[in-house]
Amino acid sequence: MSATRNTRPVSAQSRTAWGEGYGHARPDSQFDFGPDGIRDDPDLQTTAENDSVYGDGKEKGKSKALTSTQQSTSCLAKFGKCLRSLWATRQTEETTGDRELHVKTTLRELIIYCVFLIILCVVTFGMTSTTMYYYTKVMSDLFLSAQANPDDPAFTDITNVGDFWAFAKGALLDGLYWETWYNNQTVSEDQLGYIYYENKLLGVPRIRQLKVHSNSCVVHDDFKSVIRECFDSYLESLEDKGSFGLSNSTAWKYQSQDQLDGSSHWGLLATYSGAGFVQDLTRNKSESAAIIDDLFNNLWITRGTRALFIDFTVYNANINLFCVVRLVVEFPATGGAISSSVFRTVKLIRYVSVTDYFIMACEVIFVLFIVYYMIEEGLEIKKHKFSYFKSFWNILDILVILIAILCFAFHIYRTLEVNNKLQGLLKQPDKYADFERLSYWQTQFDNAIAIAVFFAWIKIFKYISFNKTMTQLSSTLGRCAKDLAGFAVMFFIIFLAFTQLGYLLFGTQVKDFSNFQNSFFTLFRIILGDFDFHQLEEANRVLGPIFFMLFVFFVFFVLINMFLAIINDTYSEVKGDMANTKNEFEMADYFRKGYEKMLEKLNFKRDKIVDIQKALHSADINNDKQVDFDEWRQDLKTRGYADGEIEALFAKYDIDGDRILDEEEQKRMMTDLNDQKSALNKEYDELEKVQQPETTHRSTSRVSFNEDSGEDSDDDESRTKSSRSGPAQSVSYEEFTVLSRRVDRMEHSIGSIVSKIDAVLVKLEAMEKAKLKRRETMGKILDSITESDGTSDEAKREQMEKLVREELERWDSETSITPQPSGRGTSPSSSGRGGPRSRSRPGSGGHTSSDV
Repeated sequence: MSATRNTRPVSAQSRTAWGEGYGHARPDSQFDFGPDGIRDDPDLQTTAENDSVYGDGKEKGKSKALTSTQQSTSCLAKFGKCLRSLWATRQTEETTGDRELHVKTTLRELIIYCVFLIILCVVTFGMTSTTMYYYTKVMSDLFLSAQANPDDPAFTDITNVGDFWAFAKGALLDGLYWETWYNNQTVSEDQLGYIYYENKLLGVPRIRQLKVHSNSCVVHDDFKSVIRECFDSYLESLEDKGSFGLSNSTAWKYQSQDQLDGSSHWGLLATYSGAGFVQDLTRNKSESAAIIDDLFNNLWITRGTRALFIDFTVYNANINLFCVVRLVVEFPATGGAISSSVFRTVKLIRYVSVTDYFIMACEVIFVLFIVYYMIEEGLEIKKHKFSYFKSFWNILDILVILIAILCFAFHIYRTLEVNNKLQGLLKQPDKYADFERLSYWQTQFDNAIAIAVFFAWIKIFKYISFNKTMTQLSSTLGRCAKDLAGFAVMFFIIFLAFTQLGYLLFGTQVKDFSNFQNSFFTLFRIILGDFDFHQLEEANRVLGPIFFMLFVFFVFFVLINMFLAIINDTYSEVKGDMANTKNEFEMADYFRKGYEKMLEKLNFKRDKIVDIQKALHSADINNDKQVDFDEWRQDLKTRGYADGEIEALFAKYDIDGDRILDEEEQKRMMTDLNDQKSALNKEYDELEKVQQPETTHRSTSRVSFNEDSGEDSDDDESRTKSSRSGPAQSVSYEEFTVLSRRVDRMEHSIGSIVSKIDAVLVKLEAMEKAKLKRRETMGKILDSITESDGTSDEAKREQMEKLVREELERWDSETSITPQPSGRGTSPSSSGRGGPRSRSRPGSGGHTSSDV
C-alpha cells in the first residue's frame, strides 16, 4: 500500500478535476447517469487516467491519444447532428417503432409551431386595428348619409340623374372642402385641404363616366320609325369612345384605361373598365363648384351614360391610415340610378412608430420561419416523393408557404409603389392621386393573410393528434367522407332545382330572387331561419306558399336530418372504436416518465450524499480523527464508486494536499454535503407537491379496482425505498418479495374467476339440455294427440290439458329435487350485491361454493 501511495499523484494535482471542465462531477451536480445506465459525468472521462496511476503508466498514454483531427471530426459530426435535428419531424424520422420518440418529436414540432403561430398573429394583428372601422364609418357617414339641404337626397337615396346633380352640388362639395371653422371663421391657408380638419385630401378628386354608343342595340322593325336611338346595357365592347359636347376640357374626350392607368370595377349591374370621360376637380370649393355647374349646364350625363365614378383619397396622420373612396352611380338601361360605394381603409405606410418597428422585427422572424418550413417541406418531399402530396396536412403546409411568399413579394412591391406615388404627389399636388389599384391589392393582401392565419390555426390539429381524443374530428370526417359525397350530390340536385324554381317564379318581383345567385343564397338563409314568407305570398298567392312548404319539408326536415344522421352514426362508430383501442404512449405518459426520471435522479443524488456522509464516519478505522485517502477510497469502493469520482471529491477538500482529511476539512465537507442535501430535499418536496393531485387520482382508481390498497401503498413505499438504495442496478430483495406477492394474488384472482366461469358454463349446458328435453316431450305430446283419430275436439283438448299438466308437475318435482348452489346465488342481482367484498382475498385458503 505504501508503494501505491508513492506512485499516486498528490491531491493538489488532482484537484484540477474540480475545474470548469469537470463541473458536472461536483457534488452539487452529483454524477449524472446517461441513457444507457452508465454514469455520464465528465470525471469518468478521466477514470482511465486515474486508474493508470495504479498500473504501469502505459494506459495513461492511451487515454490521451485523441488527436486534433479526431476532435475536429467529432465537432463536425456533432454540428451536423445538431443541424439535422433542427428539421427532425415525424415524416423525416423513423418514429413508428418508438412511441416515445414519436411523442417527443411531436412535442418539439408543436412548440416550434406555436412560436410560429404567435409570430404570425402578432404580424397580422399589427396590420389592423379597431380604428380602421371607425375611420371607415366616419367617412361613409359623411358622404353617404349627409344632406346639404333637407330637400336634397343623400347619396344612398339617389334614384335618377337629377338626384345625382343635387348631391354633387351640395353634399359632395361640403364633404370634400372644409374651408370654414364651426364658428364660420375662414380656415388658414396651411389648414386647407383637410376633411373634418384631420384627414388630408391627397391630390384632387376625379369624376369619371362610361357611356355606350347610340346603336348598341337593335330596335324592332315596328318601332324604327319612332325610336331612332337605342342604348344597350354596359359592355366594354359597346363603349362610346367618341368626343361630344364641348372641347375645352378632358371631360368631353374619351381616354383609354392605359392612358388613365386605371383599373376595372365590379359594380352591381356589370364590370366596368378603367377608361372613360374624366374630369378632375380642384383644391378649393368655388372652382370645383364652377366645374360641376359647367358639366351640369352642358348635359355631360347623357342617355348613353351607364356608370359614373367619384374617386379621391384621404390620409390621417394621427392614425397613419389611408382611406380610398369610390362613389359609384350606375344608370341601367331601364332608366333611373342605383348608387353604391367602396371605402378601403388601409395602412400603406407601415413603419412609423415604435410599435411598427416591433412588428417589422416580427415580420423578419416570420420570414425566417417560412424559410425554415420551406427547408423542412423540401426534406419531406425528398424522402417521400409523390406520396408526400397524399396527405391533407402537407397540402395545407404548401398553401401556407405559398401564400406567405406571395404576401412577402407584395409587401416589397407596396413599399416601393407607395414611395413613388407620394414623391410624385409632392411634386404635383394638384394632380389626381390614384391609390385605387394599390388599395385594392392591399385589401387582397389582407385577405390572403387572413386565409393563411385560418389555415395555420387549423394546422394545429396535425400536432395535437398524439391523443386519440383529439383525432375524433378528423377520424369522423374521414370515415364519412364517401357518405357525405353521395349525400352532397343528392342535396345539391334538389337544392339547385328549388333555386331555379324560385328564380323563375319570383325573380321579377322579389329582390332576394332577382337573379340565380341571389336565389341560391336566399334558400340557404331559409334553411337557417331567415326568410320573408309574406314576400313570397305577395309575389304568387298560390305557388308562393306551396314552394315554401315543399322546400322546408324536403330540405329542412328530410335532407338536413339525413346529413346529421350520417355525422352522428359515424361519430358513434369512431368513439366506440377509440374506446376499444389500447392506449398507446401519449403525451401525458411522456411528461410522467420525465417526472419519474427527475425524481429518480434526485433520489440518487440524495443517497450519494448520504453515502459520502457515512464514509466520513466509518472510514476512520483507527479513530485518529483523520481520514486517510486509502481509508476513504476503500470505503467508497465498497459502495460502488469509481476511482475518478473518489479522487476528485477527495481533492476538493484536501486543501493542504497531504492526502489526509483532518478534522477541519471533514467539518467543511460535512457542511457542504448538508447544504446540498437540504437543497435536494427542498426540490424533491416541490416536485412531490406538483405531482400530488395525480398521485391522489391514481390511488383513488387503485382503490376502486383493488381492495388491498393498503398493501399496495406499502409496496409502493418499499419500491421507492429500494430505488433509492444507491447506484446498484440489480433488483433488491424487497422488490422481489413485493412482486412475488402480487403475482400470487393475481394467480389466485385469476383462478377464482376461471372457476366461476366454469360454473356458469356448466349451468348453461344443463339449461340447454333441459330445454332440448322439454322440446322433445312437447313434440311427443303433440304427436300422440294428432295420432288419436276418431276422437272429438273436446276429448283431444282434455287429453292435451291432462298431458301438459302432468308434464308441468314432473318439471316442478325435478326442480325441487335438483340442489341449488349456495354462496353467490342463482340470480345476477344476488351475485351483483356481493360487490367487491364477495371476492376471496389472497391467502384465504379456499373458494366459495359457487367457485366449484
